[in-house]
Amino acid sequence: MRKFGLIGHPLTHSFSKKFFTEKFEKEGIEGCSYELFDIPNAFELDEILNEDPEIEGINVTIPHKEDVIALMDDLEEACEEIGAVNCIHIQDGIRTGYNTDYIGFKNSLSPWLGDAKVKALILGTGGASKAIKQALIDLDIDFLYVSRTEDEEQITYDDLASDPEIMNTYHLIVNTTPLGTFPNVEGMPAIPSEQLTASHFVYDLVYNPPVTTLMQACLDAGGKAKNGYEMLILQAEASWEIWNS
Repeated sequence: MRKFGLIGHPLTHSFSKKFFTEKFEKEGIEGCSYELFDIPNAFELDEILNEDPEIEGINVTIPHKEDVIALMDDLEEACEEIGAVNCIHIQDGIRTGYNTDYIGFKNSLSPWLGDAKVKALILGTGGASKAIKQALIDLDIDFLYVSRTEDEEQITYDDLASDPEIMNTYHLIVNTTPLGTFPNVEGMPAIPSEQLTASHFVYDLVYNPPVTTLMQACLDAGGKAKNGYEMLILQAEASWEIWNS
């Protein structure tokens, strides 16, 4: 039996288990299982792998993408630059960390933007934001981090509200926070939504619900909005390729 799984907390509504279970059935892949490991502390991964040495691959979601780096024996070169791991390959006891969020985001963003020339605001500074940052760098898209706290490398939501020129200049807004995720669907990052226009693009990494409150605010202003579902599909497929390489 080939075994795979997902670690994170909480895992109430997991895309990954459903995706891989259906993939195994649809493609006639026998002898594989995919399980959920809801762990509040990333370092509990050691216990999981020690108890079941047959596990070959692990996906990593919020909030463990940065903490699991300390548990890796090796990191893919690109993953070192990103500073976050969302895919682990275990082979002969060696754990190698990868970041397929980067692949999923980059390969879904570029066709969606088309020829549009934009600057981006990255909402949130957690593990998912690291992959978004690297993808934007590689796509030559200028960006700013937006967070609740002030730092020399980021602006705050208060800055957005007090200086309309920021929203007027940065037309791509990427939400990397879990705000707006089911069941708390009314939530959204504290951006001044009244400043959204028909020139704005909102890419929300949240995929449940399909249209988040943030996305709807942009659509109501005449702009474009995209959820994180395609990114999830692409990053999951990239994980499968890594585990079978």
